[in-house]
Parts: sequence; structure tokens; C-alpha cells
Amino acid sequence: MQMRERIATALKSAMKEKDRERLSTLRLINAAIKDREIAMRSEGEGDGTVGDPEVLAIMGKMVKQRQESARAYEEGGRLELAEKELSEVAVIEDFLPRQLSDDEVAAAIDSAIAKLGADSIRDMGRVMGELKAQYTGQMDFSKVGPQVKDRLAS
Repeated sequence: MQMRERIATALKSAMKEKDRERLSTLRLINAAIKDREIAMRSEGEGDGTVGDPEVLAIMGKMVKQRQESARAYEEGGRLELAEKELSEVAVIEDFLPRQLSDDEVAAAIDSAIAKLGADSIRDMGRVMGELKAQYTGQMDFSKVGPQVKDRLAS
């Protein structure tokens, strides 16, 4: 089942169960996806529909934003708002694939480097592109970038 279908099914069940928090978060996900589709149409990219890789990227970005907001709320002493952000993260993460462990990330980086025959820092973009194509939603690319750079520099 595609991501959009899974989200729509979850939205319907949240409506039936009258789960307001989950329903609210699922509507935010749908809105973000529709915003991306509108942006794609206005930019003339493809047919204006968002596929699973883009949905995963959108949801990954949403998780990161909410984690940062929760951290800021905690620092500001607004624990009730931090809890709300973290509950939204939990709902969004239900749809994301399992995050790879540090060892699995290292193995994926080594595999991508070997597959592409990358041997210098100039190949970093190709390696990152390969990793994003295979592991979108499964690893944090802001953390992976420095690891790839270190491997290619040595």
C-alpha cells in the first residue's frame, strides 16, 4: 500500500474512533503533501503528484521540525506544548520506516562508496544521492553527510 493510501486509511479510522490528536496530525500531514503538490505544479515539475520518496522526505522534515520545537518549548518551560509536539512526532513516525542503527548506516555508506567506486571528496554528491535513493526516511542525512565526507577524505 502506498503512503498516501496508508495515511488516508489512518485518517478515516481516526475519524471513526474520534481520536482528535491523531486526526489533527494526519490532517497536517495531508496538508503538507498537498502544499508540495501545489508547489510542484507551479514550478512545472512532473505531473504534480507526490510519490512515496517525497512523502517520506516531507514526513521526515515534519518530525525534525517538531523535535526542534519540543526542545525549544522544554527550554522555555512550556512542557504541555512540548508534549503535544512529541505526540505528533509519534503519529508521524508510525508511517516512517525503521531508522537504521549506527552500524547499519556505516555499512550502507561503505556499500554505496564501493558500488560507485568513489575514492575522493568530489564523489560525495554521487554517494549522498545513492544513499538518498535507497534509504530515504531511514537515516538522518544531516548526520550521514559528515560520515561520508570522513570516509572519502581518508
